[in-house]
Amino acid sequence: MKKIVSLILVLFSLSAFAQEKKWSLIECVEYALENNISIKQSELDLEATDIERMAAIGNFLPSINLSSSISENTGLSFNPVTNNAQTTTLLSVTGGANVGYTLFNGLKNLREVQRAKLSKLASQYRLSKMKDDISLFVANAYLQVLLNKANLESLLSQNEVSNAQIERTQQLVDAGSLPRGDLLEIQATNAREQQDIVNSRNNIQISLISLAQLLLVKDYESFDVEDPGYEIIDGGIAEKDISEIMSSARSNRSEIKIAEQDVELAKKDIQLAKGDNWPTLTAFFGYDTRYTNATSFLEDIDPDEPTVVEQIGVVEGTGQAVIGEFPNTIARQVGADSFIDQLYQNDGIGYGLSLNIPILNGFSTKANVKRSQINLRRSEYQLEQAELDLESNVYQAYVDAKGARQSYEAAKSALESQELAYDYAKERYDVGLTNAFDFSQSKTRYDNIKIDLNNAKYDYIFKLKVLELYFGVPVTELKF
Repeated sequence: MKKIVSLILVLFSLSAFAQEKKWSLIECVEYALENNISIKQSELDLEATDIERMAAIGNFLPSINLSSSISENTGLSFNPVTNNAQTTTLLSVTGGANVGYTLFNGLKNLREVQRAKLSKLASQYRLSKMKDDISLFVANAYLQVLLNKANLESLLSQNEVSNAQIERTQQLVDAGSLPRGDLLEIQATNAREQQDIVNSRNNIQISLISLAQLLLVKDYESFDVEDPGYEIIDGGIAEKDISEIMSSARSNRSEIKIAEQDVELAKKDIQLAKGDNWPTLTAFFGYDTRYTNATSFLEDIDPDEPTVVEQIGVVEGTGQAVIGEFPNTIARQVGADSFIDQLYQNDGIGYGLSLNIPILNGFSTKANVKRSQINLRRSEYQLEQAELDLESNVYQAYVDAKGARQSYEAAKSALESQELAYDYAKERYDVGLTNAFDFSQSKTRYDNIKIDLNNAKYDYIFKLKVLELYFGVPVTELKF
C-alpha cells in the first residue's frame, strides 16, 4: 500500500512539474522544426529525391525477368515438345529467363542521374528555407508573448501607484485637505487601468494560444513560455553597409539557390528531351525450356520382317512393274521423359542486339524539346524575379531595422522625459499644487510611453534578427 501511495505521489509531482514547465525560445524553435507539418512535407520531398536518384542509377543495370507457365489441355492440341497434333489430355510447363541491357540511348541514363542530384539539392534548399521561415514565425510569436507580458508588468506596476494614491487621497479628503473630486478622478484612472490589465491578460492568453497552435501543442491551458528578459543584442549587422548585406544575402539565401537549381534542372530537361532524337541500342539474351507429360510414338524396325517390298511404279511403254524395298517399321508408344531430363533436352538460348532509330513520332520529341526550352526561359525569369525580390526584401529589412532602432531610441528618450514630468507632477500633486485631473493625465502619458517603449524594443529585436538572417547568420545561432 505504501508503494502505491508513493507511486501516486511521484506521478502527481511529475504531472505538476510538467504543467509548470515553461518553454524557452530555443525549445519552441526546435520543437517546431521537429513537428511542423510543412517541414515534414519538405522532408518527404527530400526523401522522394533519393528514390528518384535510385531509379536513375537503376537504369544502368540490366533488366532480368523470369517467366513460367503451366497449362493442361484436353482434346486436339499440339505437343509443345514434338509439335505434333494429338487428341489427348496433356500437361505442359514452360519457363524462361530474359536479360536486357541498354548500351546507348542518347546519354539519357547519365542525364537522369545528374538531374536527380540537382533535384535533391533543390529540395535541400527548399527545406532549409522552410526551416528559416518557420523559425522566424515562432520567434515572432514568442516575442509577441513577451511583449504582452512586459506590457502587463508595466500596467500592474503603475496600478500599484494608483492604489497607493487612492489610499493617500482618501486620507486627505477625509481630513478636508482635498476635494472629493480628486479622489473620484484617481478612482476613475484606477478603473481604466484595471480594464487595461484585463485586456492585457487576454492578449497574453491569445498570443500563447497562437504560439501553441504554431507549435502544434494541444495543451493550451498549461502552455507558457520563459521570460528571461531579452535584451537587444546587436552584433553590428545594422551598422554594416547595405551593399555588404546584399552581397551576403545573394550568396547565402535559399531563395536564390532554389531558383538557380530550377534553372539547372530546366537545362537538364532539355538535354533529356533531345536524347529522344538519338538511336537506342540494346543487347538481349534469352533462355527457355519446356516440359510435357504427353506420350509419343516411336517408329522401330520390325525384327521379324525388317523390310517390305512394294511396287512404286511401272515402266512406260512395257508396263513392267517397278519394285522397291523399304524398311518395315512398327509404331511404339512411349511415355514422357522425366521433368529434369526434359528441361535439359528442350532448352534453348537466344541473344543479339536491337537498334531502334527514331524517324518520325508525330513531332512529340520536337514538342518536348520546345516545351523544355520554354520552361528554361520561365525558370530564368523566376531567378531574375527572385533576385529582385531578395534585393527588395533586404532593403526593406535594412530600413525596418534602422527605423526600429530610431523608434526604440526615441521611445527611451521620451520615457526619460516623461518620467521626469511624471515625478514632477506627482510632487506637485502631493503638496497640493496641482489637481487630480492634471496628475492623472501625466500618469496616463507616462503609462503609455512605457508601453510604447516595450513595443519599440521587441519590434527592434525581431527586425534586427530578420536582418541578421539575411546576412547569413543561421537561425540556430541568432542571439536574443
